[in-house]
Order: sequence, then C-alpha cells, then structure tokens
Amino acid sequence: MAPSPVHVRFAPSPTGYLHAGNARQAVVNFLFARGRGGRLTLRIDDTDRERSRPEFEAAIEQDLAWLGIGWDDKVRQSDRLLRYAEAAESLKKTGRLYPCFESEEELAAKRALRAKRKLPPVYDRAMLSLTPEQRAAAEANGKTPYWRFRLSEGAIGWDDLVSGTRDIRLNTVSDPVVIRADGTPLYTFTSVVDDLDMGITHVIRGEDHITNTAAQIDMYRALASRRALPDFAHLPLISELSGDKLSKRSGSVSLRTFRRDGIEPMALAAYLARLGSRRDPEPLTLGELAGTFNLDAFSRGAPRFDARQLLALNRRVLHAQPFEAVADRLPEGADEAFWLAIRDNIDLLSEARQWWEIVRGRIDPPELPEARAMLEVARATLPDAPWDEGTWKEWTMAIAASTGIRGKALYMPLRLALTGETQGPELAGMLPLMGRDMVVGRLERAVR
Repeated sequence: MAPSPVHVRFAPSPTGYLHAGNARQAVVNFLFARGRGGRLTLRIDDTDRERSRPEFEAAIEQDLAWLGIGWDDKVRQSDRLLRYAEAAESLKKTGRLYPCFESEEELAAKRALRAKRKLPPVYDRAMLSLTPEQRAAAEANGKTPYWRFRLSEGAIGWDDLVSGTRDIRLNTVSDPVVIRADGTPLYTFTSVVDDLDMGITHVIRGEDHITNTAAQIDMYRALASRRALPDFAHLPLISELSGDKLSKRSGSVSLRTFRRDGIEPMALAAYLARLGSRRDPEPLTLGELAGTFNLDAFSRGAPRFDARQLLALNRRVLHAQPFEAVADRLPEGADEAFWLAIRDNIDLLSEARQWWEIVRGRIDPPELPEARAMLEVARATLPDAPWDEGTWKEWTMAIAASTGIRGKALYMPLRLALTGETQGPELAGMLPLMGRDMVVGRLERAVR
C-alpha cells in the first residue's frame, strides 16, 4: 500500500444498518482524509460470525455511496484471520497473551463479589497463576481456553485531537479478552493488527472507545515497539433530543429512513459534518466542506441530533437544486416548470408527489359558503388563453375590481378552492400547471 501523509479508516460492523452516529464518523474520517490529500480505507469488521450479514455489508456500501463518501480501498477482517493468528502467536510467545478457563457464570460471580465489596469490576488475573498441570487438567476435562491480553503496569496517556490530554491507569481496566474459546479474534485486537499493517496515521471514532484506546496503545507497543503510534481523536457521542445515546437499531435515525423520507444526502452529510462543532451547518457539498475541515472545531460536549435543524438544512438544499438534479426522483411527467413552482415550499422531496396530485389529480375542496359569491365572480372573470405566470395577477385584479374584496379574504378562498390547502406554492406558478379547464372545474365544485 502506497505511503500517505494521512491514512484513516472507517470500520463498521455489518450487524445492522448505518445510523446517524456511525455515519457521522464516516463523514468526519472522509473529510479529514480528503482535506489533507490522504487515504480512506473502508474496513468491514465482520469477525462476529453470528451477527454479521452480507446484506448489511452491501447496505453499508450503498448508504456510504448515497452520502457521497468514497473509499480508496476496502478490507474485510474475515479475510485476515491467518494474520491475526500469526500476531496472536507472537504475543503468546512473549507472555502477553494468557489462557483463561472461567465460564461466564464464574466471571459474573466474581463481578458480583467485587461489586458487593465496592471494588471496580476489574478482572482479577487469577488465570495468570495457572500452572501447566492445571491447564492440562482443564483441557483434559474438555475446556478450551479463551485468551486475554496482559496489560502493562502504570498508565497510558495520549493527546487526543478532540478531547485533549487523556490519561488512564491500566490497573482500572480489565485485561481485555482478545480471542474467544472458538478461536475468533475480537475487535480490540484485530483493530490494532490492521492499523499497524495498513499504516493508519489517525484513528477517529466515538468517545465510547476511549478505554479501548488505552488497552490498544499497550498492544501497539507490544506488537511493534519501534513503530509510531497513530494519533487519536474521540468524538463525543450524538444523543437524541431526549438525551439518550443513538442506537444502531433506532429506526428514526437510520440512513434507510432518511432516504425513504426524502432527506437529501448533501443535507445529511453537511449536517453530520458540523454536528458537535462550533460551526453552524451550511448547505455545502463534501468537497466544499473538506477544504476547511478541522477536528479542532469539535467541542467536548455531546451534541444532540435535532431533526428540525436537519429539516431546515434540507429545505435550503432543495431550494437551490436545479431540475436536472431531481428530475429522476420526481413523479412521472413532472417537468421543470412544476419543480420551479414547488421547490421553495417543500421540506422533503417526497412532498413533491402531494403537489403533483394537486396539480394533475382530483381534490375535494372544503365547503366555502361564505365565499360563494366571490367564487362565482372568480369563475366568470377567469381569463382565456394564453395562461402564464401573469395570469394570476390579472385574474385577481379583475375579481377585486368586481367585488371590492382584497387581501386574505380574496386569496384564501381561491387557494382552498383550487388546491384544498391553506398554504403552499405561489398560485402564479401553479395556475399554468393546472390549466384553465381544471381551474374551471374546481371553481364549479367549490361553488356547488
């Protein structure tokens, strides 16, 4: 792999769909790499054999592509199992990996006892004193060991690019399990091997990995003591407006839901790029965002995902979209005149269908007995062809001259009669789309 001044990775697990939290990490890693002429590796962390699914892996790639995020290369951890086994053997030889035989029930009992004594739930390293004879006896009884990494003494510290100086005493952390009894390597270990092999220069992820980072730095040093460590940046986790941490299975914030509801990928990417930073979201492309992207802008406080703010940004993005950018997602038959008439009055592209039905379909206007006389005048003064954006002004001036009615008392009944809605796009643009015959029909129904 060619050397690069910056090489980052986005490492999702294919155990579910992308949600706003991990999509934000993808956006941040992408912008950090692109803004510095670096590389982004998509690493599929699929060592969880029971929960990993190929359909989720495919969905992750589709969602990233939808957001506009590309990657320079892709790695699948399930293809690197021999490499992890090789690295594990080297740590076993130096005594940094040791076998353990406790069952889940035994470990739970130990945690409960420590809690009762008001001690932190740290593993007691009982298996470090296991004799060769005791290990042989356990294996003879059908037990297969799982393996823990023996952490060093002292503390691990680093200068985090987001959260500042971090210092974690390793005696407050359990020796992490890195290989299950079935031989499956776990994330804490495989990530270190991958980062070393791939020359990752920056690890940018959520702050829920801070304790992992301390253990992983210890592993980096155990595997490659003379190699430079990556720089670390831990982003505060996004919470919902309720204050709860976003869940991978929270359908309200999955990228699938955003796509279904008509959120523009540019709006979502721009929102996630600035969420939790000192800079307000703007309707910018990823390319524009990359040019000024900096991790220094992120604060240490947990940002809240505000759907209203995203919707407002989505509205700004839509209002600037030319017809060509949305043509293939509009209802069949919708043309540029239709798009230009409605785009300033929608929050989501999915709302375009509603206005297409109003323009070309059938509506049931409300009863307007108090406006019947005015609507009869409106029908009688309706201009003949040609119809264009000037027709509305000409028509309403004629109605006002005949009835003396102006302002809201004039415009609201007309809007209700023609669209069935109390608000919406300017009728100057809608009228030519409806055509004279449709307008006549709707006025007649409203009068009846």
